[in-house]
Order: sequence, then structure tokens, then C-alpha cells
Amino acid sequence: MIQKTGMLRHISRTNILFSFIFIFILVLGVIYTWFYRSEYKEDKSVFFQPSDSKPEPDIKKDGEKTYCPDNSKWRIGDLEVEPGLKYTQPSTQQGRTDVNSVTNWNAPLVWDGTFEPMLIDAIYKKMDPRVAVVVFAVGKYTRFLKGFLESGEKHFLVDFRVTYYIFTDNEKNVPKVELGKGRKISVFPVPSANRWQDVVLGRMKWATIAIDKQIRNEADYLFMMDIDSVFHGRFGAESLSQLSAVLHRGYYKKERTYFPYERRAKSRAYIPLDEGDYYYTAAVWGGYLEDMYKLIRYCYKQSEVDANNGIEAVWQEESHLNKYLLYNKPTKVLSPEYLWSDYDQVPADIKVVRISQLVKDYKEVRPNGGNR
Repeated sequence: MIQKTGMLRHISRTNILFSFIFIFILVLGVIYTWFYRSEYKEDKSVFFQPSDSKPEPDIKKDGEKTYCPDNSKWRIGDLEVEPGLKYTQPSTQQGRTDVNSVTNWNAPLVWDGTFEPMLIDAIYKKMDPRVAVVVFAVGKYTRFLKGFLESGEKHFLVDFRVTYYIFTDNEKNVPKVELGKGRKISVFPVPSANRWQDVVLGRMKWATIAIDKQIRNEADYLFMMDIDSVFHGRFGAESLSQLSAVLHRGYYKKERTYFPYERRAKSRAYIPLDEGDYYYTAAVWGGYLEDMYKLIRYCYKQSEVDANNGIEAVWQEESHLNKYLLYNKPTKVLSPEYLWSDYDQVPADIKVVRISQLVKDYKEVRPNGGNR
């Protein structure tokens, strides 16, 4: 009986020991699982957390760039052509001699006559990008939607997949326009504004939010465009690159000292008088979705810093855009063909006007008047 009791005690102690080890391992497993899932969730949230808590993109003169999420799979790939495509033979001896067609960092500077339209469209159609066009039609600017959309369907990336993302404070004024195959309209409601400058600055904020919430899952490439414009000629795949900027029509022949850069050192858009490549317009610019997201968010955040410091850049987001592109060079520069103005005569070096800003009464269409 004593021997049996001792054996039972030994078995009980053994059971307790094994139970303790089992519980210890179970607790460790729970802790590990919780920690692992928390880490995974934190990594994933880099893509989905609210924009205000994302890593702050910044630029430095030494070219260093901060982290930027990139979950877009589309890239400009191999330049493949289907056998049998007929196009004009390229020449090593003939071409545009009245303009420069390459930047000093060896990026293409695109003018009419520097590419073969049929060939370049055929190459990029095989890559099949989903293209987003972001426009803002706030207040009386909704009147420009119909002309922009109808002309875009005739000339802008014809036969490509395109979604027009329309940000407006009056959805009822978005017109019904016949769209081509694979093309659609998506409307985002935004608040009205009392100053046109607030509409301009608000573009960066609302575009950042929309990319985070929706556009990132629906597009590979993104253009920012001004709605008070009409397409007049082909605007095709020659415009596509990782980051494409358009020369401002008013300054493409001027020295950098005449550029309307922000010259006040207090602003984050400040550029010294002895620096600068070109002056780019903020009315048309485009690139890979994540590269555009980084640039759009940069303009938004830098404008916020300026506002907190009691200053507004001379040309709002255009000033911040030019600051960014000075130290982060665009991979393609588009000539002023890709945004002219009906206010200006067309010079001899502009062989075709692809898109042009309309003449309008600024005092009538803008909430606080003004010119630009």
C-alpha cells in the first residue's frame, strides 16, 4: 500500500511537471503568434494606414530619398513589337533641329517629330496600363467638364484603359459623356472653397486621400490635369514614363533667373536664384502611380508646413512641384505642346497643340477672382 502511494505521488508529480511544460509552451506559442501577427499588421499598414501617419517623403540635394511604399505591379517593360507592323524607318541624319530633344541628364524631351505615333502606341498597348486622370471641377469649373471629357475621348490615349477621377462639389453637374471601351468616370465629392488658392492646394490633399482609399487599387499610372482645358491633338503613349513633367509655355525659352520659382527662403518651396533646370506647369503631370503619390503627397505636406509657418508658396503646389523636380529629375520632359494656352499665339517650334487651357473670365469663374 505504501509502495503504491509513493508511485501515485511520483506519477502525480510527473503529470504536474508535464502539464506545466505544456502550459508554458502553449503560452509561448500564444505570445509568439500575437507578436508575429502584430508585426505583420504593422508592416501591412504602411500601405493602408491614414495618410497623415505615413512616412514623410522629403528631398535632399544629395539625391537621398526616403522610403515610399510601392505595391504597383505595372512598369514600362520590354519594348516589344508585333511582327508585320509597318511604320516609317527611323533616321540617324534627319530630325528636329530647331529644338533640343534630350535633357542634360539624358531624359527624352518630347516634341512632335521625335517619335513615331503608331509604333509607340503599339508598344505600350501590349503593356496594357490602367491610366488614371485626376481632375478637379469645383464651383463654376464644372462647366469645363463636358469639353474636357469629350475631347479627351477623341485624343487622349485612345484605345487605352482610362478612368477619369472627377473631384467636385456638385455631382449633379457631371455630364454624361459617351466613353470608349475600357474607359469610365469615377466621381469623388469634395467640399467647396472660398479661394481659388484653396482649391489648388486642396487638390494635393484630396488626391492623396483618394489614392490611399481607392485609386491605388484601380490604376497603374496617374495624370494630374487641369479641367479648364480641351484636347486638340493626339496625346499618346509617348507621354508615359516613370515621372513625366511638362514645360510651362511661358518660360521654356527663358533663363532660370526669370523663372517664377519661390524665392523666399522661409518657404519649403524655396529655390536659390542660381539653381534650376526648367519651369514646369502643374496643370499636366504624370507618372507611375506610386511615384505620383509620393510627389502629390510631398506637395501637400510641404504646403502644410508652409501654412504652419505663416507663408503660402507663390504658385501654391506648382512651386513645390518645381522644387521636387529640381532635385528628383523627371524621367521624361514633355514640350509645351502638352499644355498650351488659348491666350497665347502658337510659335513656329510648336508644331501641334495637343491640349490647351481655355480663355475665361477669372473674376467670374473663381470664388475670389484673380489671374494666373
